[in-house]
Amino acid sequence: MMLFAPRPEDPHENRAALTPAVVKKLVAKGVTVVVETGLAHGAFIGDDAFREAGATTADEGHQAWEDADVVVAIDPTRPEHVRRMRPGTALVGMLSPTTEHDLVRTAVKAQVSTISLEFVPRISRAQSMDVLSSQANLAGYKAVLLGANHCPKLMPMMITAAGTLAPARVLVVGVGVAGLQAIATAKRLGAIVEAYDVRPATKEQVQSLGARFVELPTSESAGETSGGYAKEQTEEDRARQAELMAKHVTGADVVVTTAAVFGKAPPMLIPADVVHRMRPGSVVVDLAANPAHGRGNCELTQPGEVVTTDNQVTVVGTTNLPATLPVDASTVFANNVFALLETMIDTPAEDQDNAEPTFKLDPDDEIHAGVLITHAGEIANDLVRETLDGKDSP
Repeated sequence: MMLFAPRPEDPHENRAALTPAVVKKLVAKGVTVVVETGLAHGAFIGDDAFREAGATTADEGHQAWEDADVVVAIDPTRPEHVRRMRPGTALVGMLSPTTEHDLVRTAVKAQVSTISLEFVPRISRAQSMDVLSSQANLAGYKAVLLGANHCPKLMPMMITAAGTLAPARVLVVGVGVAGLQAIATAKRLGAIVEAYDVRPATKEQVQSLGARFVELPTSESAGETSGGYAKEQTEEDRARQAELMAKHVTGADVVVTTAAVFGKAPPMLIPADVVHRMRPGSVVVDLAANPAHGRGNCELTQPGEVVTTDNQVTVVGTTNLPATLPVDASTVFANNVFALLETMIDTPAEDQDNAEPTFKLDPDDEIHAGVLITHAGEIANDLVRETLDGKDSP
């Protein structure tokens, strides 16, 4: 079994799909590992470290695309690379299949199995494989640091000879993994923290971190899916929620929004008129900023940009915050990948001479079935199939 890890396609992507520590584990299982030169330079890991761990390094355009049984990438791979892969091989990564339609179509035609890490089911057995959670944890931490950096006030209260300085007020919207880490980080910095989520069950989590839970009346349809994700709200629910939340937004020095609906555009929670009512110097850090959808939770968010409104409110739409912490982000990502691959590597019995490990997918395994997007020339995921309906679906 040969595994190949290419450099990220995005030049601004500093994370790596593999680390030397994970390479050692794969090699110990009998897997041949090839990494593209410069794979982890953005994470401050040199090629020598991979070679010392047992991997072989290859230059760009190497035969590894054609030879590999499994390709592990951190971001969507260009369709032309997928065309080079052999039928029956597998591509593993954060593939964004609900928006990367050309990649999905190409994989179907090439009969390449695509495994998208965003689709790891949220079940106990898959916690060690949950890439979204591990990366969101880092994003929530960094979001608060960005908010503190742009905020013209101190986060903690300070009592000085020149007077007492009041602490900053932080509002976190969306209490998932990123939101919880944002709450914890803001509290550690000494801010007064409020948090809101459409799922009432998160109240206890918010309070356990020392923050105040903002309770807004919601419809009976509000809540979460069986997979632990927030349900998509109706337009009426969203408008009512935004209206009721406005006073909490305008009273905050820093607002961190993290609300997302899996596989769909982020909900619009902070209209432009609410931003225009915020105090000068206030900051909105929109973790839901999504270039594919051209929006985030705030109406004035420009994905990938930091903008300042006419009333001097800073709206931070920086995307891919985990990539700004590439050392730790690469570590947890690679560990997630290994945990998943370990369930797919069929290791031969010790009494078999010269037997080598093989890559094996089990359609009856809940985890394998969840992450599988394309397989044997067909789309295997219902959500991805729906997004391709009416778009020349193969």
